[in-house]
Amino acid sequence: MSKRDYYEVLEVSKTATAEEIKKAYRKKAIQFHPDKNPGDKVAEEKFKEAAEAYEVLSDPDKRGRYDQFGHAGVGGASGAGGFGGAGMSMEDIFSHFGDIFGGGFGGFSGFGGGSRSRRHVNRGSDLRVKVKLTLKEIATGVEKKIKVKKYVACKSCNGTGAENGTSYTTCSTCNGSGVVTRVQQTILGAMQSTTTCPTCGGEGRIITSKCKECNGEGVRLEEEVITLNIPAGVADGMQLSMSGKGNAARHGGVNGDLLILIEEEEHPELLRDENDLIYNLLLDFSTAALGGSVEVPTIDGKAKVKIEPGTQPGKVLRLRGKGLPSVNRYGVGDLLVNVSVYIPESLNAEEKKMIEKLSGSENFKPTKSVKDKIFSKLKHMFD
Repeated sequence: MSKRDYYEVLEVSKTATAEEIKKAYRKKAIQFHPDKNPGDKVAEEKFKEAAEAYEVLSDPDKRGRYDQFGHAGVGGASGAGGFGGAGMSMEDIFSHFGDIFGGGFGGFSGFGGGSRSRRHVNRGSDLRVKVKLTLKEIATGVEKKIKVKKYVACKSCNGTGAENGTSYTTCSTCNGSGVVTRVQQTILGAMQSTTTCPTCGGEGRIITSKCKECNGEGVRLEEEVITLNIPAGVADGMQLSMSGKGNAARHGGVNGDLLILIEEEEHPELLRDENDLIYNLLLDFSTAALGGSVEVPTIDGKAKVKIEPGTQPGKVLRLRGKGLPSVNRYGVGDLLVNVSVYIPESLNAEEKKMIEKLSGSENFKPTKSVKDKIFSKLKHMFD
């Protein structure tokens, strides 16, 4: 099932400001909040959908990639395998975006007295890799397996950093909440502020005995083979992402993302212009004059092209559908065959006599209409 447009999800225009996007998300999150819609799976999915849209549109870099490449640019390409969606859990949403509601909403404290912990949730760092692709791989999409060194959760302590995963105690400073609330008296009255607990760093607990395998970090450096399902139509410089495939977080939490930078290998004969491909066809003089049939390279083999008699240099032949697909599946580009004519650089005596004889014919002299056409093209180039 394809994803809805993120702007449509939040009901904002594509020119919406950061503040307008934030207000729109707040409205949607209140409307579909699970505490307000207990047991309503449809509301829960809409709540997650709004959070996913906000996570992309509130980040200038991700929003830019989304505007240019759609869901594929931010890990949401339909049918893209490992790139299929942000995969955000409810806990991820509350940990990432809880503060957007501020104290007036209790930091996602809920409706009707319900409560959710505001304990800080760690997030692992992102990983970045480069993947080189040929034009043929870009045309069809491709599966790549890469080996990366990354931090993974320690199996001995389940990523907690505590011996046996249980050697920790609740932080006495914040009583496990991860935050400290202070009330100050000012000339305007009592002012309340909430900050991250300085004792536990927002984790809500203190390790009493460190895990010997990871020395209390909760993560270990290991190699992992990751399968990348690259969608068709990607471009050089495009960045894809795989949610949760980055480094694991210290002491448990949310994994970072794996960011994949696309590098396009140069083709020996074809040039790329967005979704179109360009080939420079160098014809011999006789074929250009008399016409014929020639073969031109395509991504997946060869194609025959008919040359009409009297074909002029600069003529462009279009082979529809022989280009690259759009990454957003909006169609396929064309192969543009630019015709050039080869003029021999040296001639023997017999060849010179033949050319001199032909040059006397009126058919070998450019007409006024041909001159006008060439001048029009030249003028257009400098307009």
